[in-house]
Amino acid sequence: MGEIKRILIANRGEIALRAIRTIKEMGKEAVAVYSTADKGNHYLKLADVAVCIGDGPSASSYLNIPSIISAAEVTGCDAIFPGYGFLSENQNFVEICKHHGLKFIGPTPEVMVLMSDKSKAKDVMKAAGVPVVPGSDGAIKNIEDAKKRAKEVGYPVILKAAQGGGGRGMRVVEDESYLENAFLAAESEALSAFGDGTIYMEKFIKNPRHIEVQVVADAHGNVIHIGERDCSMQRRHQKLIEESPAVVLTPEVRERLHEAAVKATKYIKYEGAGTFEFLLDADLNFYFMEMNTRLQVEHCVSEMVSDIDIVKLMIEVAEGKELPTQEEVELKGHSIECRITAEDPVKFLPFPGKITKWIAPGGKDVRIDSHAYAGYIVPSIYDSMIGKLIVRGKDRADAIARMKRALEEFEVGGIKTTIPFHLKMMQNPDFVNNNFDTKYLENYKG
Repeated sequence: MGEIKRILIANRGEIALRAIRTIKEMGKEAVAVYSTADKGNHYLKLADVAVCIGDGPSASSYLNIPSIISAAEVTGCDAIFPGYGFLSENQNFVEICKHHGLKFIGPTPEVMVLMSDKSKAKDVMKAAGVPVVPGSDGAIKNIEDAKKRAKEVGYPVILKAAQGGGGRGMRVVEDESYLENAFLAAESEALSAFGDGTIYMEKFIKNPRHIEVQVVADAHGNVIHIGERDCSMQRRHQKLIEESPAVVLTPEVRERLHEAAVKATKYIKYEGAGTFEFLLDADLNFYFMEMNTRLQVEHCVSEMVSDIDIVKLMIEVAEGKELPTQEEVELKGHSIECRITAEDPVKFLPFPGKITKWIAPGGKDVRIDSHAYAGYIVPSIYDSMIGKLIVRGKDRADAIARMKRALEEFEVGGIKTTIPFHLKMMQNPDFVNNNFDTKYLENYKG
């Protein structure tokens, strides 16, 4: 590809601002796009050019491929950075970018296709020698097939949509008497949410931890990992707090986990930044769950412990440059990220509206990634996340103390946010003592 000079950011909000910062620091030009609902947002002024691509609804703007391609061509871009969400894992979009001579800053469409179907991805990981959760080999054909496979795997089982995400098309089944209803419900939900009712089955691992490994690969066959993240603090399959490293791991398990992720990355001939997500059981056995072929929301904690700009690496990989060696990746300290959303902190219901006060925290090893400010109107038509608060400490206890202090400094007026929830967590004995799993908040009375 050679040097990239002007990049269109096909996204909005905090990830758009985060990309603008890196692009400008690299001496390149950033083109922002926006919907009519985002017109006037402060970060748009920081881009070299900002182009309106349609009305507020995502289908008319941030998912509108012709508008985004036109904006890139009109402004003379040579590459597109997708961020996360929207078109970041849309293989058709990648193909269209290529057709128009635009470098997509991410993996090839072939690899996206390979990893997007979770049942097929599992087969690929098995072939790569990566541990996978026992389950059905491929899609389940019908109820009788489901019953047969459930007996082989052993109850409890979990039914999952092959194209799924965010907990949709997912059902846990404790015994055969619930299987038929659960299968029909998962199939129906998957069809309506993803346009594909394909369902597969896995052994249900009770009370697991959610551990993921950040990898980056270049076009020369080099792969590095930037440690792992513990994303077990979730609600309805949505991550709320992430941290790096995962202190639950022993050094030996951690080494095997990193090796498995690097081996899998090489096996599929991946290029760019990606994340391998694993379930960890009570005996510290890890099983491949899925691969995200894009940047993750929680990439910041990996950046904090490594002092590596992952977006910069992604752009350099797209330019054909070689990655640093694994030996050059030095991981230090402990980092925690709290996702700050415009939601009721108890019921977690969206709370859009005008922010009347915004006093962000600061100090040593405190990072805030946010496009919000006093006067900003949080729209109701997009994701409710308005920012991420990330801290680093010398160890986990130090990071928790710093996060608590930073949350106490953080003042947002005019809307409700999840800041009070996060403050409670930083003082919660179970969280402080690392005694939780992905199901913890289901029973938390707070």
